[in-house]
Amino acid sequence: MVVVSGSNSGPLAKQLAETLGWAHHGLETRRFPDTEGYIRIPSEVIEAIRSEPVVLVSNTFPDSGIVETLLMLDALRDVRKGDLQNLRNIGPESLPDVGKGVVLAVPYFGYSRQDKRFKPGESVSARAIAEMLTSRCDALVVLDLHAPAVLEHLSVPVAFTSAMPELAKHLKETVNPDFILSPDKGAIERASNVAQQIGCEFSYLEKTRIDAHTIVHKAKDLDVAGKSVAIVDDMIATGGTICRAADALRSQGAVEVHAACCHGLFTGGAIARLLRYVDGVHATGSLANARDVISGGPALARGVHQVLEQLSL
Repeated sequence: MVVVSGSNSGPLAKQLAETLGWAHHGLETRRFPDTEGYIRIPSEVIEAIRSEPVVLVSNTFPDSGIVETLLMLDALRDVRKGDLQNLRNIGPESLPDVGKGVVLAVPYFGYSRQDKRFKPGESVSARAIAEMLTSRCDALVVLDLHAPAVLEHLSVPVAFTSAMPELAKHLKETVNPDFILSPDKGAIERASNVAQQIGCEFSYLEKTRIDAHTIVHKAKDLDVAGKSVAIVDDMIATGGTICRAADALRSQGAVEVHAACCHGLFTGGAIARLLRYVDGVHATGSLANARDVISGGPALARGVHQVLEQLSL
């Protein structure tokens, strides 16, 4: 079996291939002068893609990732169908259809923030993007999606997998925290699972709005005086929530604070901002980032095995 990738997920695709014991191949991706994307499956890879199931590792972030993913899925589908017709008459141009076997593994699922319709007329972007993608593949694997429910009724098998076991192992070996903290109620399940795996205490912060411009983060049943704390979330973007949480922890006597997540977007100088408040920042490589210290390959591999069983491949 083979793992393939385009321009945005090569390192993680290699981690997945290494975990599974499969071969990895990079697809040809480039940009025309007007920035439109070009995709091609190299001739030497076509036989491998047709002879066994293939996993495409690709992100749908930023926007260009959506287009690249769709084009790669289209090319993979044509190759497996045997549709190789081309204007240069390079043959063979037609081969037997080898059937289902294209799995899309998305490390970071862009547009997942809008998973509900809050006002009439809004696009539920998570569902819209997922439906476009699954129209071109046979199964979908998504890593640490914030709200999986929006993708539970798609037309193909879907596996929701998590890198929290690997994150817990990394924190245990490098930080050995006394306390795991969720920055808000939305991350409680992930953070509590990490605490359980490490074997340490757990709590979460509650947000209290004082006025239109002031939010206070207060810990619930928290005693961190003299302790090392790791703040665990699924995603860190600007880092503002983590910084406020770290400030609250310091004020209550924490001697060391670390931030850990699966998805490190780290926008707008987030890492420099975070390092003014925390002692370390830890993330997977679901998105390329300077704090990629946790392998996402094993988590994606668990999801791939799950959907392959459902497809009986």
